[in-house]
This record gives sequence, C-alpha cells and structure tokens, in this order.
Amino acid sequence: MSDLLLRSVRRVGTSGAPSDVRIVDGRVTAIAPAGTLVAADVEVVEADGAWLGPGLVDHHVHFDQWALVRRRVDVSGCDSAEATADLLAGAARTAVPDGGPAATIVGHGYRDGLWPRPARRELLDRAAPGLPAVVISGDLHAVWCNAIALERFSAEVGRPLVAGDDGVLREQDAFDVTAALSRVPDDVLDGYVSDAVDAATARGVTRVVDLEMRSGLDRWTRRLRAGTDGLRVACGVYPHELEDAIARGLRTGAVVDGTGGLLSTGPFKVITDGSLGTRTAAMASGDGVLAYAFDELVAMVRRAVDAGLVPAVHAIGDRANTLALDVFEAVGARGSIEHAQLLDGADLDRFARLGVAASVQPEHAMDDRDIADRHWAGETDRAFPFAALERAGAELRLGSDAPVAPLDPWVSMAAAVGRDRDGREPWHPEQRMSALAAWRGSTDGRVSVAVGDAADLVLLPLDPLAVAVSEPSDVLRTMPVLATAVAGRFTHRSV
Repeated sequence: MSDLLLRSVRRVGTSGAPSDVRIVDGRVTAIAPAGTLVAADVEVVEADGAWLGPGLVDHHVHFDQWALVRRRVDVSGCDSAEATADLLAGAARTAVPDGGPAATIVGHGYRDGLWPRPARRELLDRAAPGLPAVVISGDLHAVWCNAIALERFSAEVGRPLVAGDDGVLREQDAFDVTAALSRVPDDVLDGYVSDAVDAATARGVTRVVDLEMRSGLDRWTRRLRAGTDGLRVACGVYPHELEDAIARGLRTGAVVDGTGGLLSTGPFKVITDGSLGTRTAAMASGDGVLAYAFDELVAMVRRAVDAGLVPAVHAIGDRANTLALDVFEAVGARGSIEHAQLLDGADLDRFARLGVAASVQPEHAMDDRDIADRHWAGETDRAFPFAALERAGAELRLGSDAPVAPLDPWVSMAAAVGRDRDGREPWHPEQRMSALAAWRGSTDGRVSVAVGDAADLVLLPLDPLAVAVSEPSDVLRTMPVLATAVAGRFTHRSV
C-alpha cells in the first residue's frame, strides 16, 4: 500500500475548514489544518479545497447480472409489447448476418405494468425466427420467452418450463433462466466484470454487497487475484447454498484468505415474495405470492443465524414485510429487510426496536411510481416510506439492486432526497429522506473521514450534503467524482 498525503481537503460533514489528511498502510493516521502536515517520501495530492468523504457503498447489487446487462439489448424505453418485440427484431437481424450458428437474443428492462396489451409469445416468435429470444423484466422477477427459448432453457434447467400464451415465466422459473443465461466462459464474464468495476469506481464506489443468486466467493477470489481489485465485495449466500456454506465455515464478515482483505462473506439472503412490477409482491389483501410458510422461514433463518450468517430478507409487499419482521422477532436476530417497499404503519417502529435495517433502493420509486399508482392505488402514501422509516429510527441503507437500477450511488441519493426525475413533480414528497440519512446510508455508516478509519475515500468538487439540500436533484445525480481510493490506493483518479 502507498503512503499518501492529501493537501487542503474539506471533509464532508464538518465545518469545511481545509485540512491535510495523512494515509499510512491503508488507514487515515493524521488530520491537521491545511499546510501543517509534512511527510517525506510520500505521494502528495493537491486537492485545492475539494471535498473528501468516506467511500460509497452499494448495499444491494447483482454484480454479474449488472456486468452482463451492460451488453444486452436495453428495452427499458419501450412502452408496449409490440415496441419491445420490434427492438428485439432489429437485434435478431444482426445476430447472424451470414447464417452462422444461432445466438440467443437477450433484452433487459421491460416493465409491462402499464402496457396497453400484454406480452404474447408470438410477438417474440416473429421477432426472432429460428432464434431463441428472451427479455428479462426490469425487476428480474419475470422473463418473456419465445417458443425456441422455452424449449432450450427447459433442457438447460432440467425440467419443463411451462408458460401460457404470453410466454412469460415468473419467480423461480425466471430466476433459473436468468442463471442459465449467465453461464458464459469465465474469462469472458470476468472481462465484463472488470469493466463494470471500473465504471463503479468512477462513481465513487468502494464496496458492494453482491447478492447474486449463486454465491460469488470463488469467482471474486479468482478475479481479485487476477487484478480486478477496485472494490471491496461481500458475497451473499442463498438457501440452496446454506448447508454448503455452513460446512465451509462461512460467517458473515469473515474475510477470504488471499484477497488482500477485499473479499468477505456477506449476508444470508432469503426471498419471501415477488415484486411490484411482476405483480407478485405479497399483499395484505391476499394478492401476490409467498415463497415460504412462517415456520419454514423461522427454521431456515435460525439455522443460518446459529452458524454465524446475518439474515437479509427480501420483502416487497406489506404482508411480506410483516412476515419478515415476525421472523426476525421470533429468531431474535438482527439483519436487514431488502426493499421494504410497502409497509403497514404498525410495522415502522419494529425496524429500530428489532435492530433490523431497511435496505432500500430509492430509484425503484422513480421507476415504479406509475405502476404503483395503478396497482397499489390508494396505498402509495406508505410506499417507499423513507421519511417514515427515518422518523421511526430505522437504520437506512441505500443501494441500486443493479441491474434493476444503475449501480450509481448518486442516482440512489438523488431519488431518496428528491423523489423526482425527468422534470416530473416529486412523488409523495412527504416521504423524502433527509440529506444526512441518504449520505450515511450510501457509505458504511460514516458521515466524515476521521483518524483511524480505513482509507476508503471519495474526493468530490462539491459538498454532497449541501447539494442535496439546496440544489435540484439532477445536480446530485450527475455529481462528478474526482478520485476514489480503497485502502489508500487510487482506483479512480482525475486529479
């Protein structure tokens, strides 16, 4: 690790008086008034009053999926099934220009909650004649397939995938198809991931919680040892991997040997219900789906907790969130609820009381506001209730759920504090998160850089707390990043 002296920085969350910051062996060892620290034989960076903050954290990503999606057909702008099929048809025409071997045409990002007509399999059959075609929903909980794709992926997953005339597979069937699509050669996927890591560090990210549905510990170990070392990564464990994880002695927070301290075991991730976009979120009204009965979920979570794994429970609908909190209370465990999109008012205080963090993805509120207004009509005052959770004392952690939303903490913060996008009026502005909570939720919980901290840092031209309070949210969305460092080592730098 390199020793480093940052001259004349202003620290986020302080008075803004310029300081010098000394970094030795990956930690902040001294902070003093600007111009007073002297060090020989170290790299000196003249920051000229730029703002220094803790490195940014995305608390919920699917990193392999994000790396792959960056190379798939983006259909998120399509407002109908027909428009989506037309876009896929264009991709199909260029996929095999010389009549070569068939390729799978993969689109990503469809949101059919407001489409005038539903998806139909025949549209994709016509769009990609002779080729398998798959379109993954924006929330990852559904995939729309043509007939050839259904046949191919039934063979790959080892069981018939049965879809109706719409060609849409939901929940576990959709997850299985997405997993099959992710099986590309290691060197190819690692290259995609390396590019995505560079993109993340350019936005100030120093750490991610990777909740891929297939544990990434071995893949990330390989990548880190090969030099893709721009991020700290915590890899989640899913129920189908639980017994193997216990046998391996994996515990949340434990660092993997030979990774320079950058890789650790993450939480135990359990999905309890579906999603708003796929209309499978478990609702108090009885709509939606629940993946587990209460007793089954309690037994599973207790097994994980007893082995040293911290639970992270996916819950979207109000019924699912109540169930998840009931499970935490029954087990007596701390952890997080991932998403917490629709909450019963009686459950708000339970987060702080039980020590359960609300791990939220604010950009989902902007993506889904119109779908929520239609499918959660009359209930959206308690949808994405950031302010209510903050008032109730809940710990708020921010993330993207990439590829559902971009892996960009500035997008998440802007959606959290502004609840607006694209020039539209804010949606339920009474549920805006405070700037301080959004900033703290986008780091490892720190507001400012202090002596003794790991030198995971971001250098900015503007004070993000001031921007979040006084500027339109699009200024926060496009915040330039001057430099990013992990353990005092620059992973991105433009100064």
